[in-house]
Amino acid sequence: MDFGLSTHLFHAESLGPAHLEAMAAHGFTAVEVFATRSHLDYHNLQAGRDLASWCAAAGIRLHSIHAPITEFLHGTTWGPPFSTASAQAAHRARTIDECTKALELATVAPFRYLVLHLGVPDEYAPPSGDNQRDAVLKTLDALVPVAERVGVRLAVEVIPNALSTARELVRLIEDEDLPGLGICLDVGHARLQGDVVEALETVAGYLVTTHLHDNGGRKDDHLLPFDGVIDWPELLIAFQKVGYDGTLMFELAAAADGPSATLHRAGGVRRRIESLLGQDAFSFSEE
Repeated sequence: MDFGLSTHLFHAESLGPAHLEAMAAHGFTAVEVFATRSHLDYHNLQAGRDLASWCAAAGIRLHSIHAPITEFLHGTTWGPPFSTASAQAAHRARTIDECTKALELATVAPFRYLVLHLGVPDEYAPPSGDNQRDAVLKTLDALVPVAERVGVRLAVEVIPNALSTARELVRLIEDEDLPGLGICLDVGHARLQGDVVEALETVAGYLVTTHLHDNGGRKDDHLLPFDGVIDWPELLIAFQKVGYDGTLMFELAAAADGPSATLHRAGGVRRRIESLLGQDAFSFSEE
């Protein structure tokens, strides 16, 4: 295992080398980059080359890209969403195009996984005609060949909607014969849907990556582990029992005192998790 950090923490800022250097300074060895053009212009392959250079200089492995979910983020203002599950062909085509551009970054900045939302979380009140399973299948038909061409595996994420529970994602893979899909277990989202350990056990056969964060049990807070209601000792034991040896990827929101202070505390939480797992050092093992 190794520890990673999603640039979700710095999502409202333009990503730069200082962010990667700060992650490394706090003991994170892998990164997931949020593909939002106001954060990193993934339409521009030079941005990908820059990202690869920043990661190399900081000694951080580019583990994954989070597929685009919005046009932009300015401060706390989100742009219109992209949805892989829209029944509107034009909307879905635009989402596919944005995800394709994010995948193309792998040609200049190799990464292993594109983490993909199926539809829109329920809390964003998706319009009628969204979160449609048949629309998801059309999106996957378009994206799977692109991912294969650039050497990336799609990892569908557990998110708070009916399409994306742990059980439904496994059913999608098995019923539609999509063994190339992996699953990203977002433990905060799984907690909002029920029992986290049960979700982990459900997806274990397809689990390729993770999002670690906590919440108060009612909304998607993206708190540091141990700051919410998840039983982390129990969950960490469960990770060991299912034999997961991939990356533990923190996906955090900045606290009121800002992302730098949140990152500092995340370094301490990382060390606490290491202690609970009974390991002094972690080595990454590819699937």
